[in-house]
Amino acid sequence: MKGQIVAGLILAAGLAGSAAAQDSYTIGLPGIPPVFVTTQAYVAEQQGFFKKHGVNVVLRAFDSGAAAARGVASGNIQLSMSPSPLVVTMVSNNPDAGLAMIYGYAKPDWLIGSLDGSIAKCEDIKGKPVGVDSLGGARSIALNVMLRKCNLKAEDTQQVPLSANVLTAMISGQIPLGVLHIDDVPIIERESKKKVVSIVDINDVQKVNHYLALVATNKTIKEKRADLVKIVAAYIEAERFIRDPKNADAVAKAAAPTSRSASDARWAIEQYVKMEFWPREHGLDKENVDSIIATQKKVGNIKGDPVPYDKVVDLSIYEEALKLVK
Repeated sequence: MKGQIVAGLILAAGLAGSAAAQDSYTIGLPGIPPVFVTTQAYVAEQQGFFKKHGVNVVLRAFDSGAAAARGVASGNIQLSMSPSPLVVTMVSNNPDAGLAMIYGYAKPDWLIGSLDGSIAKCEDIKGKPVGVDSLGGARSIALNVMLRKCNLKAEDTQQVPLSANVLTAMISGQIPLGVLHIDDVPIIERESKKKVVSIVDINDVQKVNHYLALVATNKTIKEKRADLVKIVAAYIEAERFIRDPKNADAVAKAAAPTSRSASDARWAIEQYVKMEFWPREHGLDKENVDSIIATQKKVGNIKGDPVPYDKVVDLSIYEEALKLVK
């Protein structure tokens, strides 16, 4: 009898360990190395906010946010930080994709930068090689939007997929043009000893916009709601931590996976906090999401009827998470 009890306890412990392993959540991050917006996730990890809320989270870099979103849709990972224009397109073109945005980043910082003095205006980009993350990725989508300024499309250029290494390719002279984040610019200028000419800023083309979102499947939202609430709570605490100037050195240290030096990271943190790049609230205002839905329909990425806001956004996770951190 005693032996049976011990065996039962061992079996129960094994089952408990198995259950714990199943409760691990992988978040797919955009870019190899990850782009700077992912600093928030690394802060949540390094400052122990995921652990504080009792969730086991693994951060995994993907070639692009588009690849990460596909990983969520296929069930290979549970969450991703992916371009919201791509997500609304995926759900519009395939309702069975079952994706929803639960936390968002409304303010894109994209620009088309040039190191070639002969390529200085939008029309000059036609036929030229332009560095993007991946075909159909966030930079590619942004390129398509920005080229509306001169009635061109991304297909009118030679897109060169480089993951997050566009700035490296520009510094080495492989390509003259790239779709850049603002924190790419000072590094390119310092290393190349050349001035980056900003040909098009996305915010000059589309005033109301949206950049990125934390994405899960509706199935995961239904079955693992409590844990998703805890993950978003950790994101909220990380944003507050980043916003506090006294934490700048710790945030810069957390940003190390993005390959930014400590000084470059501190500069980027200051710029991004000013523009509220990391949202103070849920970051999924209807006006912004509706704007990108309309844009993706206009540029032809959405083939049929576009998905309505309430079918691609779920604010309930954020609302519950906010209660945890208040």
